[in-house]
Amino acid sequence: MRKIRIGLVPERRWLADQKTRKGIFQPSYAVDNKNHVLDYIKKNCADENTEFTDLEWLNDEGLLFENDDVEKVVDYLKAEKVDALFIINCNFGNEDAAGRVARMMGLPVLLWGPRDNLFTPEGNRFTDCQCGLFAISEQLHRSHIPFSYIENCDIEDKAFAEGLDRFLSVVSMLKTFKGMRIVQVGCRVKPFKSVMFNEMELMERFGIDVTPINMAEAVAKLEKIYNDPARRPELEALAADTKKKMDCSSVDDELLVKMMTFVPFYKELKEENHADIISTECWTSMPLGFGANPCLAMSILGDMDCLVTCESDIYGAITMALLEAMERGRSVPCFGEFTCRNPENDNSELLWHCGPFAYSLKAPESKAYIFNTKPSFRVKDGDWTIARFQGADGRFRLLGGDFRTCGGPHTFGTHMWADFGNLPRVERKVIEGPYIHHMAEIQGRHAETLREFCKFVPGLEFDDLYN
Repeated sequence: MRKIRIGLVPERRWLADQKTRKGIFQPSYAVDNKNHVLDYIKKNCADENTEFTDLEWLNDEGLLFENDDVEKVVDYLKAEKVDALFIINCNFGNEDAAGRVARMMGLPVLLWGPRDNLFTPEGNRFTDCQCGLFAISEQLHRSHIPFSYIENCDIEDKAFAEGLDRFLSVVSMLKTFKGMRIVQVGCRVKPFKSVMFNEMELMERFGIDVTPINMAEAVAKLEKIYNDPARRPELEALAADTKKKMDCSSVDDELLVKMMTFVPFYKELKEENHADIISTECWTSMPLGFGANPCLAMSILGDMDCLVTCESDIYGAITMALLEAMERGRSVPCFGEFTCRNPENDNSELLWHCGPFAYSLKAPESKAYIFNTKPSFRVKDGDWTIARFQGADGRFRLLGGDFRTCGGPHTFGTHMWADFGNLPRVERKVIEGPYIHHMAEIQGRHAETLREFCKFVPGLEFDDLYN
C-alpha cells in the first residue's frame, strides 16, 4: 500500500492593517480556526498510510496570506514531496496566493473552509470563510486546475469526514494509477479476444507499464520453488493454514502443497518487478505447464497485499489496483464477472469467478471448500461498488456503480448475487458500453469516488453504470 502525504495550506486574507485590525477579518480568528482544524485533522484523519504537513514554520500565525510567500511555500511543499494540496480557508483567504500555489504545484487540490458561526448580540461577525471559497474556486477554474470541494461546514460534520475521506481515496488512486506497473504472466488466453488491450497506448497516455513474464520462465521458477527442499516447510505451512480455513478433502495433500507454490511465486514476481499488481494466465496454461491451478493461491494472496487477476485481463488488473488504492487498506477488491441472471430475482446477477476472491471477504455463514482444485464460498452481504476500466476506439472509460447483494441459489466458485434494481438496463449498458463481462468489486458505496478520480485524469471518462 502506497502512503500519501497531504500538504495543508491554511490561509487568510491579506490585510494592510493586520496588526491593529479589529472586528471582521481580525487575524486572531483565522488563527483560532487554523488551530482547531489542524488539531482535528492530525488527531482524527492521519494513519499509517496518510500523513499531513502544514505551514507552522512560515510565520507566527502558520497561515499563508502574503503573496511574497508563495514561492517559499511551493519550495517547502515540493521538498516535503506532498501528493496533494488541501487549501483551508480560515478567514476569506487570499485567492491570488492560493491559485498560484495550486498552479505551481500541479497537484490534486481540495478546497474547504469552516462554517462562520461567530456572531455577537451586537451584530458583529469576525470571519467570512465561505465567501472566500467562491473567490478561490474561480481562480482555480481560470487556471484550469481540477479540484475537489467539501461544502462549507463544521469540521466535526459528516460532510467533512466524507469529503476528506473521498479526496484521500482519490489521491491514493492517482498515486497508484500514474506510473502503475503490471506483471503479465503468460499471454492472452487464446479463446478470449475480449481481454485484448493496447499496451503502447497505456504507456503513452498514462505511464502504465506492463512487464511480461513468459510461460517458460514462469514454469521454471515454479519448479525451482516446488523442488527446493529448503522451501518445503514454507509450502507445507501454507497448506496447513488453508486446511484450517476451508474443506480441502477433495484434493490430496501433495497437490495442495503444489498449489501453494503459486503463493511465493507470485509474491516474488511482484517484489522483483516492483509491481502494483499481477495479471496471469491460469486455467489454460498452468495445469499444462506445472500440473496445478493458481486460483487458491490468488485467494490467499488477496489477503497478503499481492493482488493477482486471472485470464490475462490487463484492464481488469488496472481496475483492481484502483479499487485497492481507493480503500487504502480497509478492504480488498475481488474480480467477479457477469455470469448469469438470478432465477429467483429478475434484477439480480451472479458475480462470480472460479476461486480467486480473498478469503477475508467470505460471508461468516458460508462454508469454504475446494471444488475442482479451486476455492468456493459466498462473500459478505451489504453494499458494494462495481467498476471496469476499459479502452476502445482511442477512448478510455471507467465504468462504476453501487449495488447491494441479495439472496440466490447456492453455486460453486467464489461469488455473490448482486441486485442492480434494473438488470436489463445494466446488461444493455455493459454490452453497448463497450465493456466485457469481467468486473471488479469492493465493499462500500464508492461510485462518487470513482467519478471524482476521473476528474483528475485527462483522457479518462467516468461512465455511470445506471445512465
